[in-house]
Order: sequence, then structure tokens, then C-alpha cells
Amino acid sequence: MSSPSRIRILIVDDHAVVRRGLAMVLALQRDFSVVGETGSAHEAVTMALAFQPDLILLDLALPDREGPSILADLRRVAPGARVLALSGTRDIRLIQAAVQGGVDGYMPKDVTPPELAEAIRRVVRDESYIHPDILQLVSRWQVADTHTATPPLTKREMEVLRLMATMATNREIAERLVVSEETVRSHVKSILRKLDQPNRTQAVIEAVRRRLIEV
Repeated sequence: MSSPSRIRILIVDDHAVVRRGLAMVLALQRDFSVVGETGSAHEAVTMALAFQPDLILLDLALPDREGPSILADLRRVAPGARVLALSGTRDIRLIQAAVQGGVDGYMPKDVTPPELAEAIRRVVRDESYIHPDILQLVSRWQVADTHTATPPLTKREMEVLRLMATMATNREIAERLVVSEETVRSHVKSILRKLDQPNRTQAVIEAVRRRLIEV
């Protein structure tokens, strides 16, 4: 049985070799525990219900269902789990569906093991982690609902938002702005409310799409 202090991870990827490789890499981290792995969308939902992981590494291109289509099911059966999309696809349709489905983070498969480990830790801490390559793709999308006005963000909120887009942690943002981490968290909550987004990753994506910030 894994230690309660470890981050419990479910790997969902249709390639067995990739799953095994990910499991081996993650096992090297003392604060990680891989509780299950599968290449099936159907099994992913079943295993998420059974294991209640802290984080689900989700491939977007699964054989029985596309990854984004099971996001709602994963949220329903494992509401406490964060979802980090880890995919080699550059299919804009799939990426957009994952983003709109509310993934907590997004990384391409060609990232290094240290980058992946850091992304997992940040996503579990409710801090945004979206790879710069994905942000560049997001910035090319047309803005939806342009008739919907964005509530004005304060100067300090804009400073926090720009730093969120650099994948800075709360501590790093606090150090840059010479404020407390609690103050940063308060600004982040206000930003999420004004942009009507569920998490930091989605807030950064929406800000990029609405041209509030540039990448």
C-alpha cells in the first residue's frame, strides 16, 4: 500500500510501451505512486472509480473513445482527481476539446522526466501547468463569445496573470511581486472568478484567447 503522502497516479495511454516507460520514470520519484495503468477509456473510468487517484495522466488519442470525451466521466467518478493531458497529438480539434473539457494541465509527450514530474506536482497543488507549445497553439484560436465582456482586472491581477502564464509557482510569483503567498492566492481566486474559469490553467488559456496577455 502506498504512503498517504505520495501522489497517487493513474496512467491512461493506448501504447503499452509508453505506459510502462511512464510508470518506471514516475516510480523513481519518492513522492509518486502509480496505482494503475490502462490503454482503454472504459477501463480508465472504472479504475478511476476504484483507485480514486490524485492525478490522471490522460492520453487524448485512445482506441475506444477520444480522451476529451471521458473527462466528464472521470470528474464524476473521481471528483478529487486532477487531470493532466499528456499527448503526442498536434490535432487542434483534440487539443481544443481537452482544453474546453477542463483539463488541469497539458503537456506534449516529448517533455523530459523532470518536466513531467514538476508538472504533476504543480497540477496537484492547483497551480497551472500548460506547456508553452500548447499555449502557442491556443493563441491562434479565434476568441469565442466575443460579445461577452471580461470584467476588468486590476493592475496587480494582470501582473499575477502574466506570471501565471510563465508557469511560475505561487511562491515564485510572491517573490517577484514582493507579497505573501496568501495575497497571490487571493489574486488568483479573483482572476478565476472574473474570467469565469475553474482553475489556473483554464484561466491562462482564456486570457491568451481573449488577448489579455501574449505568449
